Amino acid sequence: MLNKAQIKQILHQRFENDIHVKLCDLPMPSCLKDVFKGALRIKEAIEKNQKVAIVGDYDVDGVISCVIFSEFFDDIGFDYIVKIPNRFKDGYGLNEEIINELGSIDLIITVDNGIAAVEAAKMCKEKGIDLIITDHHMPPAILPDAYAIINPKQQDCDFPNVEICGAQVAWYLIGAIKEVCKINYDMCKFIELLAIAIIADMMELRDLNRALVRKGIECINSSNRVAFKAIRKYFGKDKFEIDNISFLIAPLINSAGRMDDAIISYKFLHSKNMDEVMDYLEQIVSYNNNRKDEERELFKQCLEQVDENNSVIIVNGCNWHEGVLGIVASRLAKHFNKPAFVFSQCEDRAKASVRSVGQIDILEVIEKAKELVLSYGGHKGAAGVMVHVDQFELFKNRLNEICAQIPKEDFYSSDEVLGSIDPNEVDFELLEILEFFEPFGHKNPRPYFKFNQLFVKNKKYIGKDEKHIKLILTYDNKTLEALFFNYDYEPNIGENISLIASISKNNFRGLITPQLTIKEIIK
Repeated sequence: MLNKAQIKQILHQRFENDIHVKLCDLPMPSCLKDVFKGALRIKEAIEKNQKVAIVGDYDVDGVISCVIFSEFFDDIGFDYIVKIPNRFKDGYGLNEEIINELGSIDLIITVDNGIAAVEAAKMCKEKGIDLIITDHHMPPAILPDAYAIINPKQQDCDFPNVEICGAQVAWYLIGAIKEVCKINYDMCKFIELLAIAIIADMMELRDLNRALVRKGIECINSSNRVAFKAIRKYFGKDKFEIDNISFLIAPLINSAGRMDDAIISYKFLHSKNMDEVMDYLEQIVSYNNNRKDEERELFKQCLEQVDENNSVIIVNGCNWHEGVLGIVASRLAKHFNKPAFVFSQCEDRAKASVRSVGQIDILEVIEKAKELVLSYGGHKGAAGVMVHVDQFELFKNRLNEICAQIPKEDFYSSDEVLGSIDPNEVDFELLEILEFFEPFGHKNPRPYFKFNQLFVKNKKYIGKDEKHIKLILTYDNKTLEALFFNYDYEPNIGENISLIASISKNNFRGLITPQLTIKEIIK
């Protein structure tokens, strides 16, 4: 049985190799290859009043990268163009159509994309446009011929071995511009946005990412940014918790790009006018509700195709809504605890969003079958892949072979379930210990504990469709409240059960109590 001191020690070990634990410890921009080359070119563009375009991505990381860069340019009084590709009309990243649409331009800065834009870079060269790529995705064997490439994953880059998101790369470039232009500028004003991008893009929550997110939560709650005031007002919240970023803020920002056009989310975060922001918020709330409906229906269709005997989930449908493939892949991966590939087939091609589980590097998996794919990219936990329809069954079989050879322990986070705990240990002191080690996420998974032989005193169905249950559990003289979402086993009142659960703070009308969230009832 674990006691509080042991729990504290186990969680502390997760961060014992962290170097950048405070904001003052963060790596300097100079660690990034080409960052000052890019900064000096942007300085030249500012001094000569050249035409500059920022080209982003339609997810949260890409939208926030655009907001950070455009707000910096606003603050120094420099004009620019922002282009966020439409998922359905433009596809992903910088391409020929976007370059033509931008017209007469001197400099393009990509944020959260561009590392694979070989053809687009060639076109920029032909048109006399300088291209600065800022990205964090895995570089291909042949890099684009750009003026500067700023990506911590490229060779000869001295950035520490911590995966960072696209918004962080853009932020570091702004830090370098500030330095070369000798501008007195507060880089901390963007930490609230960086925290959202880091969590939404599933970056490792250790080292510098942990430091930024912890500070970012504080900044969000004290922020004067109009968008955050609007969210607080709309949802009647005085304070955001860490989980609110994952389950409330990030899905909202993502919904416009998933269902229509991410420029709406960009304007929502960028605007300084409350009436405008509230209008944008209503739009993205509507998009988010539509997204939930699409996701629910697609998830149901996917379940009909799943073969639970396979080591990987691979499903495919004709013209499935591309905007929800990623989120459905996440749900499938979590539900079956296996990597999930959700394909949408259109004519002779099938395009998938991919999500991983445990310690499996999904890019390495795809790499082993790369001769069967048309294109792929992403990072360890999430990726995209495209295959020709003629190769689909071969690719599916190959993935099953690859994943069948992965050791079973790799399908789980090695430090997720800490061990058994005495229910009497669950109190305010334990809540404080757990809170200290937040934020939980990738590489710092939320701790789960095993509880043995708890007595079911009461049971209540909750939720619109009564798919969740609330249990009152007792052990000796200890009483605990537990929630079991989308329960797959229903205990009876009067039964003794053992379970795996996390422990969190329940704040109901100002009364704070510990609460269990059940992951699994052990039969």
